[in-house]
Amino acid sequence: MKSLPQDSNADDTAVGDDRAFHLDRRLLRRRFSRAASTSDGADPLIREIARRMDERLDYIRVVPKRILDLGCGTGPDLARLGERFPEAQVIAADYALPMLVRARDRKHPSAQVGLLRRLLGGAGRVLPAVAADACALPFSRGSIGMVWSNLMLTAVDDPLPALREIHRVLEVGGMLMFSTLGPDTLRELRAALPAEAGERVHRFIDMHDIGDALVKAGFADPVMDMEMVTLTYTDFDGLLADLRATGSTNASTTRPRGLSGRAGWAAARAAYERLRSGGRLPASFEVIQGHAWKAAPKLTEDGRAIVRFQPRPGHTGPA
Repeated sequence: MKSLPQDSNADDTAVGDDRAFHLDRRLLRRRFSRAASTSDGADPLIREIARRMDERLDYIRVVPKRILDLGCGTGPDLARLGERFPEAQVIAADYALPMLVRARDRKHPSAQVGLLRRLLGGAGRVLPAVAADACALPFSRGSIGMVWSNLMLTAVDDPLPALREIHRVLEVGGMLMFSTLGPDTLRELRAALPAEAGERVHRFIDMHDIGDALVKAGFADPVMDMEMVTLTYTDFDGLLADLRATGSTNASTTRPRGLSGRAGWAAARAAYERLRSGGRLPASFEVIQGHAWKAAPKLTEDGRAIVRFQPRPGHTGPA
């Protein structure tokens, strides 16, 4: 689960909470870097979300010339984007360099060789790959036609700076297609872990706060929906192993250290075990998906109104 910091320090509230919530970005980068070699195969949720995001594009008319996969991880979505938009240049971007290296060097099935040559701009070309922080993108204003962001927003404690940067680099008429996770994510784990030492599961941002941030960033016509997705595991340790393999553990700056030793872990496992149904343990994820557009600006950067003149219907020029 690519950019999915969960086994962390949070509660059900999000941006609007008056309690400080900050992520340790250096720690996140280190964990995602380590996860570059272990995340593939441990990310069934992100693969399913990518499939659903792709399905949404069936109903949206967009023909971008340049696509930015922001927070691409090891690059599993790159071929999907290239197949849907064969004429577009696809750019991989991630702030964990080992993830980016694996995305650039990703091996694809032979059936996709012809597609990938077009995606890469011809045989022998290297996939454009850029080490970049979502809050400081190294692209010029209006240079990207579509930004694809699959769970990248879960790795920021405030979505607004990243959304403003995405808005800046999009061309007028360009689109952001994104997914993230909401406050009910990993609610079973949150309930099972002891709360005495502090919040232990990541604080995910509410869908309404994401919507507010999109509008503040300048996006027009945001459309979002939410659904609960449940993964099941044979045991408690299997869930924890997937979180660790994907770099998805606690990165809050106020995270508690440790879990009260063996007794704490034994209590957590026992609490989670009581949720077993049909021989499996559930793990719930509140999946938020959406898209929004960059409309033509109404104001200049210094606040002056922009007036656009359009020719009258049927009027071809001066009389």
